[in-house]
Amino acid sequence: MTQIEKKKTNTDQAWNLLYSRLEQDGLLPETGGGKRTFIRSATFKWVASIAVLLVSMAVASIVINNNLKEQQLLSLHNEKDEATLVTTLEDGSIVYLADQTSLHYPKHFEKKKREVFLEGNAFFDIKGNRERPFVIETDQIQVEVLGTAFNVKGKDADNFSLSVDRGEVKATLKKTGQSIYIKAGETGLLQSSQLQTVVTKDLDQFQRYTRQIQFKDERLADVVRVINKHAEGVQLEVDPDIEGRLLTVTFSNDSPYSMAQLICMALNLEYVQQQNKIRISELK
Repeated sequence: MTQIEKKKTNTDQAWNLLYSRLEQDGLLPETGGGKRTFIRSATFKWVASIAVLLVSMAVASIVINNNLKEQQLLSLHNEKDEATLVTTLEDGSIVYLADQTSLHYPKHFEKKKREVFLEGNAFFDIKGNRERPFVIETDQIQVEVLGTAFNVKGKDADNFSLSVDRGEVKATLKKTGQSIYIKAGETGLLQSSQLQTVVTKDLDQFQRYTRQIQFKDERLADVVRVINKHAEGVQLEVDPDIEGRLLTVTFSNDSPYSMAQLICMALNLEYVQQQNKIRISELK
């Protein structure tokens, strides 16, 4: 967590300050000897029909944006060659970060909008609220979520694309102010400094980033919520008194039953299965 200083205009200095504050506050990932629970598994099946966002942007857009200069920022980073990193924001929106991706967002969203900055590639499954739009800032493109499910790709600004799975998304080219609305089944492209829409051809893009997934120090209630969004047949339940327990775990093509086992092993809990529900609770 870091306070963006008013007079800080040098990007390198601002980034170094952010890194130092994260290291000082213990918010950087531990490299060894830590006490966090971490489990990897080889099986976890995802049924993906969620929002997807893949965006590249400059760090300068993060550290000098006028709207967030005086707010406290939280930063989440996923390392190279790691599984998709999942986090739940305070409004209930879920973000899936690809490897070598960083998300920067205020500790508390503003009353009139929810604004974040992304460096790298990520899935977004946004909780709908048309009176309080969700805005993703990139170097050249601003994405405003009007619905719930979309996919943006952009290794660099010139290769920007946004595909919508559900609902509707607005993309604005900052340099010219041009805006387009992209609906389900459509893809927005940036070509020759112009945004345009075409029919989506790559239908598998909404699933590729959910084939292996990890959580780091996430609330058990949020982990289970994500699992239940994509599980078929069986749903997990958590006793209210353990919902706030923090969990670090990686899943890959797991069944809900296997995931319940892994969760209980990590947090020293127990579970009981009754028909299509698995109840997780404290050991008796």
